[in-house]
Formats: sequence, structure tokens, C-alpha cells
Amino acid sequence: MSHPTISEFDIIFAGGGTTACVVAGRLAAWYPSLSILIIEGGQHTLNQAAHVQPYRFPSLRGRTSTSMTFNVGNPSPHLNGRAPIVPCGHCIGGGSSVNTMVYTRAPASDFDDWGADGWESKNLIPLMKKLETYEVQPDRPTHGYSGPIKVSSGGCKLGASEEFIHVGTAYHKRQYAEDTDDLETCNTYSPWAKYIDGTTGKRSDAAHHYVYNQAHNANLRMWVGKRVKRVIFQDKRAVGVEFTSDPVSCPDAGHSSSIVRASKFVVLSAGAFGSPAILERSGIGAEAILKGCNIEQLVDLPGVGENYRGLRDHNGIFVPYFAANETITMDPLWRGKESVVQENLAQWKLNGKSLIAQNGSDAKIKWRPDDDELEAMGSAFRPRWKEFFQNRSDKAVAIFSLFSGNYGSPLSILPSRNYLVAFYCTLYPASAGSVHIKLDKNGQEGIDFNTGYLDDPSDIVPLNFGYKKMREIFRRMPSYRGETPAGHPCFPEGSAAACGETTGPVDFNAPDLIYTAEDDEAIDRFHRDRVGTTGHSLGTCAMKPRADQGVVDARLNVYGVTNIKVADMSIAPKNVGTNTYSIALLIGEKAAMIIADELGINTDQPCSESSWSSPQSRL
Repeated sequence: MSHPTISEFDIIFAGGGTTACVVAGRLAAWYPSLSILIIEGGQHTLNQAAHVQPYRFPSLRGRTSTSMTFNVGNPSPHLNGRAPIVPCGHCIGGGSSVNTMVYTRAPASDFDDWGADGWESKNLIPLMKKLETYEVQPDRPTHGYSGPIKVSSGGCKLGASEEFIHVGTAYHKRQYAEDTDDLETCNTYSPWAKYIDGTTGKRSDAAHHYVYNQAHNANLRMWVGKRVKRVIFQDKRAVGVEFTSDPVSCPDAGHSSSIVRASKFVVLSAGAFGSPAILERSGIGAEAILKGCNIEQLVDLPGVGENYRGLRDHNGIFVPYFAANETITMDPLWRGKESVVQENLAQWKLNGKSLIAQNGSDAKIKWRPDDDELEAMGSAFRPRWKEFFQNRSDKAVAIFSLFSGNYGSPLSILPSRNYLVAFYCTLYPASAGSVHIKLDKNGQEGIDFNTGYLDDPSDIVPLNFGYKKMREIFRRMPSYRGETPAGHPCFPEGSAAACGETTGPVDFNAPDLIYTAEDDEAIDRFHRDRVGTTGHSLGTCAMKPRADQGVVDARLNVYGVTNIKVADMSIAPKNVGTNTYSIALLIGEKAAMIIADELGINTDQPCSESSWSSPQSRL
């Protein structure tokens, strides 16, 4: 079947997420005559309030949102038969345009653990500094102060976070530091910085700060509402892509396909779900997977779609508590109370401050258990602790934090009032999954997605302990007014751990709650029923040796073919102890350097920070 070929570019990016924006933006700034095309299934985010006003991020997460794709996993016995749903960005900017904007960085040792030449931490730290403007504190040696991505404390402080830190340091007996994202500090309470511009109060995303600010460059083009089906090869050399209209963004468009050619590179940047799917539809993958989809194999590469870590994602959960009426939370804004929204919008438009420039979370700890906590966690976690964590003091087991406002629970199931939400997620779960394309009984393409969540028995232990520890911290916070039963484990009748509303916190020196074996079973069941993704999917086109189920080499080249690279979170060969926006930006900066080097481009030019303007001239 023939397809019309409509044009040719030097480089084509299949996917317009965070990493694509970084790579394309850097290359366009360094060499403006390079013709670059970004093909994105979602739509534009340019100056759209839902994407630039930080407080509105929950509105992008609903199941009716077209800014995200909701990937449904296979039912798992380890999740009590539940089919987990894992969202990912589906718009220009990808995850950077829809995430919670929390600023976290992995320990430097995570990158050394990757074992990829040129990706050691000593080579990556300069790029970490290059990409950011750290507005929180001056003169921090591992932070940058002139990059396109702004990092700040947000538009205002929330008092409940101060309570969380105070109880954490005094009751939980941990230290405090202003900066725990210095690539080594761990097990310490700290403020939680944000990817929010401290001057404008706007989300600091890759779309606006790498590509939309280059509207003057007619050679940098973006086609939205288009879905890349496969890469076109000639003698195993990538020469273009076949694409069609995206069924979500453009449901009324036709299904005809077109081809656009690339003279230099095709770069897959469609994320941990999209990039392996494109490779498999292009004939690159495991023989059995391709045969089941009636695809002729071009390259035998069984690592495609494996090593899912998010799929070793990070396993997380949000647990709501009642807050005192006088506590300042995000609830009125998230419920859309018009008077509160307008009051905060007025201030935000004036000086970039107010709750508009907030995500609801101002404090965290990258937690490691002490000896007493390890003992309380029991024997199921000890092998994992000894094998991975014990001698690596910079590796946190989990992040503990709070949100001032009901984020993570449907607003419809809780009364209209103020809430605090405990959030905890594990950072290095042992389980892993996979994602592949498959055909249903009608011959339509779908995904065969095994998340791997809680498959390893050690993975649920920190979650069960995290529930108990976070509950004790919250019980001692002045704003605490009890647990919202609908969002907690269903404890047996008469249990001392039963949940409910109360008039205030317990005494600071009160004994901890005692949980029976039946209570522990309720907590375990609760997590299996509710634990979910943090949206940190990675690893499905791993940068590893081919013999070790690798898909790309250290120069991001796909094994067995030429002129095609992968640049997104799918290349991460091992998990990272951080929210993954920081990693996606870093991969973009590194990929831009690699491609520029191979094209002989001078990389001394800065990334332009021209004023934002309409992208219509490039469509």
C-alpha cells in the first residue's frame, strides 16, 4: 500500500514530550538552519491556563482529559485482581506540561549505576546545572543559575508543611536541611521546591522554555494531533516515519496515513509506552511479539518493551485527613470556589504570587529506615535492604510528603471542607513489568501491559510501614482533625486503629497506635486495592548492552539499524530515586549534545529565551 510523502526534514522527533522539546530546542538554537519536525499526538499547550497556572494541574488528570493518555494494565493478583491505570503526557511538553511540578533530583550514584559510557554523574552534573535557574538559594555548588527551567519555592508558603517538618524533626527524629536535592543528602526533612517561575508564577515546562520561545525559527515545526505509526527503513537505515491522525486529539479525522522523510535522524521520543510500540510496529522487537501482531521482523531485539520500571515506576498512594477549618489549603481552588479563585488570580496576575503559583506540597523527606524501623518492618524487607540499600546511604527507600488539600481522592466522595493528604511512594521497588503491542480478537491494536506492581513481596513492606509512620506524624500536627474513613484501610470493628474525625491532635508524646495482625491485613489489602503509579514510567528501551536486553547504546542508537535514536525516559536502564521530570530534562540535554556532536554543530550558543508567541507560523 502506498502512502503520500509530503515533505522532508533533517530530523524528525516521534513524540513531542519533555525530552523532545529539550533536544529540538537546543539543536534549533545552536543551528537555526537545521530543519526539525516534532510530531505529537496531543495538542498545543502554548499559554493555556490549565497548563501554565500551577494550581490547575489536578484538572489535567481526570479520565476525560485529552492532555494525558491512560494506559490500562493487565489485572494482577498482587493488586487483588485490579487493572492499574498508568497515565502519561499527551500534549506538547508531555509530562512537563501536566505533572505536579515537584522538584526532586536523584542521587548522583544512580547515574553511575547505569554503567553507560559518558552517562556517569561527573559528565551529567554540568548538564543538570546548565538546564536550571535555581531561585531557592544562591551559590549551591550542584545547582545552576542561568538555565531555561526555573526552580522556586512557589507563590506562597503553606503553614501545614511547616507543621509536617516540625513534627518530622522532633517526633520522627530526623535532621532538617534547606536543600536535599544536592545529589547526595538523604533521610532529612526539607522544603520541597517546585518547577515554578518565581517571578511570573507560571509552570516551568519544557514546551515554553525550549520550543515555544523559538517561534521566530521557521525551521522548527510542530505537527500536533498526529500519531507516528512506524519508522520507514531502507536497508535498515531510518529514512522517515509513517503517521496518521491521533484518534483522541482528532476523533473526527480520517485514518489515512502519510509519510514524512528524515535526511539525518529519526528520534523516538514518545515515552516509555510510545517508543517501544513504534519500534515493534516497525519490525524491531521480539519474534513472538511481532508474529502475534502479523509484523515482519526487521531486527531481533527482545529487550524492546521489557524492563518496565514504573513498570519500575514508583509505587505511591495518597491518604486523606481532615484539616482544621482555619488551615489554609488548596481545597477552595481545587473545588473551583469562584471568589477564592478570582482573589488569588488577581494577585497572581499582579506579581506572580498567591495560591495560583502553588501545587499544594511544600515539604518532604527522602526516607531511610533506622534500626528500630527496620525491625518493625519485619523479615520480608531485610534481603532487599541488605542487597540494595544498606551500604548506599544516599539511596532513599521512599518519599514521605503532604499535600495541603485533597489531591488524589475524587472530590465527589468527600465532604466539601479542608483536607491534608499524606503522600508516600517507594523509589526503588524490586518488581519490574513490560509493555508490548498486541492485537485483540477484532484485529485492533492494543497494549499488553504488565505493571509488575507489588509482584516482589518486599515492595509492599515500605508502603505498609509508611501508612503507619505518616499517620503518627499527622496525628501530632496542630491542623489535624482526624482521618477520613473513606480514604483509609477498613479496620475491623472495635480496632484501636479505627479511623474517624476528631477535635484536634494527640499529645506530642502520646504512644503510637498499636496494630493487630488483623489491622495489618487491612493495611496490606488497602494498598493492594489502591496503590498506583506516580507517572514515572521508564526503562522499556533500555540503554544497556544488547546481550542484556538492551535496546540502545550509550549514543542512543537502536541496535541493528542506523539513523534512528531513542531519547526519552524509556532509555533509563535502572530506576532513579526521583520524580522523573528532572531525568527527562537531563536526557534531553545529553541527547542534544550527542546529536550535535555527530552533526558537527557548535554547541556554544545559548538556548534562546525570546518572548512566547503563537506557533501558528510553524504548523
